[in-house]
Amino acid sequence: MHYEYKTKGTCSQMIFFDIEDGKVHNVQFLGGCNGNLKGIGSLVEGMNVEDVIARVDGIRCGMKATSCPDQLARALREASNA
Repeated sequence: MHYEYKTKGTCSQMIFFDIEDGKVHNVQFLGGCNGNLKGIGSLVEGMNVEDVIARVDGIRCGMKATSCPDQLARALREASNA
């Protein structure tokens, strides 16, 4: 299933992703640090949702209370609970 998540507190504005059979696919960020965010998408491709959340949840960006990876964890958690 395809999901869209509006980020909060980061340079990126949206995250688009698919979840199929409990695995994360096709992660794309709108805005933010293009190369780094493409890298995150590649690194989590095919991983179990719970494993991605466990790895990136709570990561901070500088003095911000969140980060793009943390926002991905929030998006995945929200999509899993839907």
